[in-house]
Amino acid sequence: MTPMDEVLVARIGKPHGLKGEVTVQVHTDSPQERFVEGASFSTEPDRGLLTIRAERVHNGIQLLSFEEASDRTAAEALRGTRLFAAPDEEDDEGFYEDDLVGLEVVDTAGTTLGKVVALHPRPVQDLLEIELPDGRTAYLPFVEQIVPEVDLDAGKVIADPPPGLLELGE
Repeated sequence: MTPMDEVLVARIGKPHGLKGEVTVQVHTDSPQERFVEGASFSTEPDRGLLTIRAERVHNGIQLLSFEEASDRTAAEALRGTRLFAAPDEEDDEGFYEDDLVGLEVVDTAGTTLGKVVALHPRPVQDLLEIELPDGRTAYLPFVEQIVPEVDLDAGKVIADPPPGLLELGE
């Protein structure tokens, strides 16, 4: 399989400690099943397969170490690498950042509110980061009451934000 046939499950962040651990931004609903010793992942940019040596959660942050990166220098070289794996049943239940970034955000009347620039996974609810037409940034809780529809075919996110939500921080 190539990353095109697979789903994004994590993005590697900064090194943690001296023994090759890295932080990861999790993009899967099943990290307990995905991040196990011996699991291998395709990478983008292509760095070959990365195989988990160890995993743990520290202060709510997923940490991974790989057979191919045994020290901090090697871990730093992995920063920004995206990890891909074969899809599973859980993967059809939601959206990935790559699905959403670049989509137009419109309200229920069809008025353009902005463009999705990022998805921020959070323990309770994810946030969509929106670039508003005037260049400001706003955040929409990615819950059905505020984002009732995502139409990938039309390239749109339908949002129904409560009054004042997009004006926060002005």
